[in-house]
Amino acid sequence: MNQERVFKVLIGPHVSEKATVLADSKGQFVFKVATDATKLEIKKAVESLFEVKVAHVSTLNVKGKTKRTARGMGKRNDWKKAYVALQPGQDLDFSSSAE
Repeated sequence: MNQERVFKVLIGPHVSEKATVLADSKGQFVFKVATDATKLEIKKAVESLFEVKVAHVSTLNVKGKTKRTARGMGKRNDWKKAYVALQPGQDLDFSSSAE
């Protein structure tokens, strides 16, 4: 996989209370990913970008909410979420800066 595709597959980490609990207890991390990304692409992108070993990847499509606006009904975009489980002994640190 080329480096350009790696940055297009992973959009960013998804930070929520549930994601924090999963990271602390089970070593799973949640990412917002491209809607056309496959599990294998997500696994390779995480392994190459963060230099860790991935055990498995689970994905789910999040449907956009329907919202009322001043001009009528609107809809937020659909997006894809990936749960990435790391092998034992591996850890991700989003707060460290690359030097």
